[in-house]
Amino acid sequence: METSDLKIFATVARCHGMNRAAQELNTVQSNVTARVRALESKIGCPLFDRHSRGVSLTGAGRRLLPYADNILHLIDEALSAARDDGEPGGSLTLGSLETTAALRLAPVLSRFVAAFGDVDLVLRTGTTAELIEAVLARRMEGAFVCGPVDHAELAVETMFSEELVLLAAPGIKSLSAAIGAGEPRIVVLRAGCSYRQRLESLLARRGVPSPRLLEFGTIEAIFKCVGAGLGITLLPKSLVERVWDAAEVSIHALPKADAEVATLFVRRRDRRLSSALIAFLELAGRRASAGPRTLVAAGEA
Repeated sequence: METSDLKIFATVARCHGMNRAAQELNTVQSNVTARVRALESKIGCPLFDRHSRGVSLTGAGRRLLPYADNILHLIDEALSAARDDGEPGGSLTLGSLETTAALRLAPVLSRFVAAFGDVDLVLRTGTTAELIEAVLARRMEGAFVCGPVDHAELAVETMFSEELVLLAAPGIKSLSAAIGAGEPRIVVLRAGCSYRQRLESLLARRGVPSPRLLEFGTIEAIFKCVGAGLGITLLPKSLVERVWDAAEVSIHALPKADAEVATLFVRRRDRRLSSALIAFLELAGRRASAGPRTLVAAGEA
């Protein structure tokens, strides 16, 4: 099999259609169709079911796709490794929680861009679940997420420690009053947010298994809504103190087990660390014991 055929096959699978894949690959549909048919002939079985809405993978196609993706990713990494002479350069795509980006990474980004102008850096924010999925799918070299994380394919390193606090409307005097005796409303990010999961777990242990919900797309919107008395939320204490006027909300300490949270850096175990990633992690405050060219990970020798 030719790697170019595998790339066409994977693109068709992702786009669910020959024409859409041809547009993405900047070629004509007839070429895509011919290459897919040639690949099916080599393998000896159909890879796609054709229908009026496009195409869908057959059983053989579903079994082939992860191998095709791995081969294509390995080729890209091999090229990057060959070109990496130890000086940070090329592209670097990372992920981060919005709170971590605002609280911890802004000065790191400034120093990194100033020191390594040959690196094209992309930082994308998301929930812990979204970021882990992107790292596993190789769309990011790594991501800063909320712990704990236990996944066989991920190397994990603790980067920062945070203290979470419960935020409520101004004038609320205690944690018990903030949670209330009825059905408190929580103001949170979308599903997959680790702080949201922690708040839901906290409330469930206090007899509120199904709180009412207000869901927003940004931390800024959540903070403003809590200040307006629309509900409660969990955020790192240092973020509130540094970014916003703490007088806009009431801040309530949590028991130690609920308050302590680690920000972790996760990456695929089987993915090589680029010089650009190593340089970024060193600026972000990696443990000195990790050494200049290694990343110590949970479970790694």
